Amino acid sequence: MAEVPSTRTLALGCAAPDFALPDASGSTFSLADVRGAKGLVVAFACNHCPFVVHLAEAMGNLADESRARGMGFVAINSNDSSRYPADAPDKMPAFAAASGWHFPYLVDAEQSVAHAYFAACTPDFYVFDAALRLTYCGQLDGSRPRNGKAVTAEDLRRAIDAAVAGDPPLADQRPSTGCSIKWKPGNAPAYFG
Repeated sequence: MAEVPSTRTLALGCAAPDFALPDASGSTFSLADVRGAKGLVVAFACNHCPFVVHLAEAMGNLADESRARGMGFVAINSNDSSRYPADAPDKMPAFAAASGWHFPYLVDAEQSVAHAYFAACTPDFYVFDAALRLTYCGQLDGSRPRNGKAVTAEDLRRAIDAAVAGDPPLADQRPSTGCSIKWKPGNAPAYFG
C-alpha cells in the first residue's frame, strides 16, 4: 500500500469544474444536482483503497451531518475498473450501503472529472462554498490505516464549518494521502507523479 499525497493544484477560490456522471444504476447527476444551498463536498474515492475503507463510515456520518446543514456531498470513483475489478460500478452500491453513504457515488469512467479536479489519490476531498468556489482541498483528518490515530474527520469538518458560515478558506490546508488514482494506460495526467 504505497501512500501518494494529493498535489492540490486546483487553486483556492476557483469555480467547481462542472460534470455529469452516472451512478452504478445509470442515473446521471450533474454538479447542479449534487450541490447544496451552502456548498458542496466532492470526494474522490473507490471501493478497494485501504485509506478509503479506513474512513468510509466516518465519511458517511459527516456527509449526513453536512447535508442537514445545507452542504451537498458526492463521491466520484475514477479508477480504471478493467484493471481493478473491485472498483467496478456493479460493486459500488454494496460498498456505499455498507459504509452508510446516503449521497451519490458516481462513475468517472473516462477519468475526465479527476483530470478537471487535479485529483491524485483516494481519498481526495474538495470543499466548495455556496458560490461553488473552492475553499478546501485536503484530508479528512490525520488518521491513516495502522497509524493508531482515531478517525475524527476534524480537518474536513472544520473546512465544512467555514464554508457553511461563509468564512474565508482555512489557512491550514493539509493535503490528503492515499492510494493513487488507478489511471487507464496512457491517461495519467502531467500533474501526476
